[in-house]
Amino acid sequence: MLIRVDPSSEAPIFEQLAASVRAEVARGTLVPGDRLPSARELAESLEVNLHTVLHAYQELRDEGLVDLRRGRGAVITDQAVANLELQAAVRELVAEARSRGVGLAAVVALINEEFRS
Repeated sequence: MLIRVDPSSEAPIFEQLAASVRAEVARGTLVPGDRLPSARELAESLEVNLHTVLHAYQELRDEGLVDLRRGRGAVITDQAVANLELQAAVRELVAEARSRGVGLAAVVALINEEFRS
C-alpha cells in the first residue's frame, strides 16, 4: 500500500490522503479487514500533522470505508468495495445526465422517485 500526498497540490492534504486510500481500495490493494497505518505512523512517515491524518480517517469513516476503533486503528470495512462501486455508478449517472442536458434537480427528483417506489 502506498499512500501519497503532493505538497504542491491545491487539494488539502487530508483530501489527498483519503483519495489515496480510496484508490488503493478501488485497485484491490486494500481489501476488507486490512488495517491502515496508525494515524501517528502515517503522519510521521509523510511529515504531516497528526490531525490532518485523523481528519482523512474520519472522512473515510463517515463514508463507510473504514471502521475506526481505539486500539484497533483504521480497518477497511466490508462495505468499502460496495461504496466504491456505487460511487462509480453515480459518476456514470452524472456523466450521462450531463451529456443529455438533464439538470441536477431533475436527477435528484428521479432518484427520490426510485427510493420511494
